[in-house]
Amino acid sequence: MSSKDHITRQPVPATDDGHADAAAAVPEAGKTTTNHRVDTTFDKFHGRYSTRSLGLKTSPVRALFAVANRPEVVSLAGGMPNIADLPLDVVSESLTELVDTRGAVVMQYGSGQGEPEIREHICEVMAVEGLVADPDDVTVTCGSQQGLDLVTRIFCDPGDVIMAESPAYVGALNTFASYQTEVIHVDMDDSGLVPESLREKVTVARQDGRSVKFLYTVPNHSNPSGISQSTERRREILAVANELDLLVVEDNPYGLLNLDGDPLPTLKSMDPDNVVYLGSFSKTFAPGFRVGWVLSPPSVRDKLVLAQESATLCPPVFSQFAVSSYLAHWDWRAQVDSFINMYRTRRDTMLASLAETMPEGTTWSRPSGGFFVWLTMPGTIDSAAMLPRAVTKLVAYTPGTAFYADGRGQRNIRLSFCYPTPERIKIGVERLAGVVREELDIAETFELTDERRHSRDLGPGPNLA
Repeated sequence: MSSKDHITRQPVPATDDGHADAAAAVPEAGKTTTNHRVDTTFDKFHGRYSTRSLGLKTSPVRALFAVANRPEVVSLAGGMPNIADLPLDVVSESLTELVDTRGAVVMQYGSGQGEPEIREHICEVMAVEGLVADPDDVTVTCGSQQGLDLVTRIFCDPGDVIMAESPAYVGALNTFASYQTEVIHVDMDDSGLVPESLREKVTVARQDGRSVKFLYTVPNHSNPSGISQSTERRREILAVANELDLLVVEDNPYGLLNLDGDPLPTLKSMDPDNVVYLGSFSKTFAPGFRVGWVLSPPSVRDKLVLAQESATLCPPVFSQFAVSSYLAHWDWRAQVDSFINMYRTRRDTMLASLAETMPEGTTWSRPSGGFFVWLTMPGTIDSAAMLPRAVTKLVAYTPGTAFYADGRGQRNIRLSFCYPTPERIKIGVERLAGVVREELDIAETFELTDERRHSRDLGPGPNLA
């Protein structure tokens, strides 16, 4: 063994922010140094990962699952649909019949674009929201999350800019980061994206020589804000996008879950040529099947299929046929109506509980559908810092910082009403209100005023009473 193969590696002291202390790494005068790697991690592959992998970070939502699954903790964090009312006996019978009659087909490789049968059913589902589509323009994916990944892959190079809502879906932000793109948040109000903010931020980015690839938006019952774009606002946003020659990527997992009326028109139905549409069965059927889709112009579809084939070869064939069988043999529209009634009760319970228990100065959105309420706390409370103390009080939520690419959202919380029962929602909100009051008392005791945080941008974004 040579001398270079037998080097004692000493870790470099780290500062409070986790970075190596540069001063500690500087040798004293007169001492001989050896140019060698200094390991600061137990991962022996640390220095071999791609730069792209630095964008892969643990989602705060996923990190909460282990805690939230404890039975004594009321989780208002995750966006898991409540499928307890799903007719599991019907699903079971359908799957048994599927294996018995078509097993050799449904458990084989399939098309990279997805099976024709499920693509036809997908078009029937989209038609409920007024979106008329050709099955040939549909690309089946492993949930809409993979659809967004494929869209980002085919459109974006490292350094490109993506416009996104403020706040924006955490899963989308993680995808964009993994492809080394930059996210610029567009302001929102109670009607959705602000058109002038979109125009201004795209214009400034392009003047700076940046390549702006598309606008990402969840126009129906946005995750996390719960806000839906008004029909007039949708027209305005599409007009600005066309004026700027900007592609729009519409993510619509909650469109059928309108709790206060008929579904709003999709952006895709209003501008078929300039919108790429993402859909999913996860929220209206069951997430475990992982069946979503992308509706796009033929030229985009061809590239999506190639990207799909390089990633998964083909989307899960068994899942596609399982969903097709369910849609063909069950009154799925009546099932969606049943889900709507259930979620409406839970939303109303959460809104009423917030009004009864939250301290003065707390504000929140009032969603017309979907799964989420966006809460803004008063004073100097930091939702991320408060979370461990909330968990000790047996309630969990998602901090607002998860939904910004630029560190904002400290005073915000995303609350989910989809999974807990109404009784559990009441208990959870009461516990959360108690934690918020304690935090306000601590801030007052130690004289932590708003002025101390003026250097930190606590975000625009919806802040509704």
